[in-house]
Amino acid sequence: MKRKLLLIMAAFLVVSVFLTACGGRVETAQGVTESTIKVGNSAATSGPLAPVGVPFKAGIEAYFKMVNEAGGVNGRKIEYIHQDDEFNPEKGKAALDRLINDEKVFALVGHFGTPIVGATLNDIKEAGIPAVYFATGTGILYNENATGKDRGIYPVQPVYPMEGRIMAAWAKGEFKGSKVGVIYTNDDAGKDLLKGIKQEAESMGDLVVIEQQVAPGAENVSAAVTKLKDENVDVVIIAAIQGTFPQIVKELAKQGMDKPAITTYVNVDQRMTEAVKADIAGKFDIFGNAWVDMSKPEIENYRKWIKETSKEDLSSNAYAMTGWIAAHFFTEGLKRVDGDLTWESYMNALESAPIQNPFGGTIDFSEGKRLGTQQMSLSKMNPSAASGWESYIGFKGIDEILGN
Repeated sequence: MKRKLLLIMAAFLVVSVFLTACGGRVETAQGVTESTIKVGNSAATSGPLAPVGVPFKAGIEAYFKMVNEAGGVNGRKIEYIHQDDEFNPEKGKAALDRLINDEKVFALVGHFGTPIVGATLNDIKEAGIPAVYFATGTGILYNENATGKDRGIYPVQPVYPMEGRIMAAWAKGEFKGSKVGVIYTNDDAGKDLLKGIKQEAESMGDLVVIEQQVAPGAENVSAAVTKLKDENVDVVIIAAIQGTFPQIVKELAKQGMDKPAITTYVNVDQRMTEAVKADIAGKFDIFGNAWVDMSKPEIENYRKWIKETSKEDLSSNAYAMTGWIAAHFFTEGLKRVDGDLTWESYMNALESAPIQNPFGGTIDFSEGKRLGTQQMSLSKMNPSAASGWESYIGFKGIDEILGN
């Protein structure tokens, strides 16, 4: 009896010391104290991808600086830990291990790059840690009903299967097409876009998809274009990124195609306009998805804080803006937590209602939806515009595009 009493007293003493060390309250999750929340990511801030990773990191830092100088979230300031993985998958795995097990971050914010995400996604799921925003469009993030270990994955940036679904919706809802021709590259980006296009076409039930495959970077795509021309498609979808987009557009023009073409947001870039403008002039129009609108009022807030964070002029840098967006989504979830901050309560908060992208549409994580950006706008190629593209239609989701 005496031994049992001593054990109870010892246990009570340990608990009392722990409670005192935590300011009278038990720490609710790793990386969380009464006054701080530690988050982190790895991103390439050296090597060939540094021109992307450095501004991306700066955007995250700028947003958290703004939050912290306003007092933090519910009395806690956000501590951001960054690891440079040099865009190397092995180094990315090692950085993830340090962040979770040594730094003990509460969450990952802005996991960066397709090869790193591919190498570490299962590790993130096994750890059970929330991961908000992935700087990649890889289709492995797409999930319509995330449960269990998949639940902690929260993509924000467009993922290709979802973007493909939106492309199919534009083809039907905006351009009144009944037969769409898809030229896609035989790589992950092209196949993921095609998967989404076919899924949405099947859902609609009255959109025929004629698909033609080309190799990434192919110089000769004439056979694929000839097939679509012979099929007399109503709309062309170019499901290929920058290495193949110009060749497809030039061949469409060469063969006299006059149907509207739709492409991924990745190609909505001045360099792509410069590459094809002479070939398509007066022949057909090219439209592209967009998920960030720099004319939104939030841009002034962003420019104020990015100036205080970086010596480089990042006032109009798209990569820095995406870092800002990543930090925004993490913080919005944090603001919604009522009570103790745990991984479970944080995930519940993220899923409780759609979250507004400060430069775009809303994203809904409820009921296991892990679709990335679900509302996109449509731009039209215009060589006279400063960016080579002009706004055509504002942000819409699939139901709105189709008039449902």
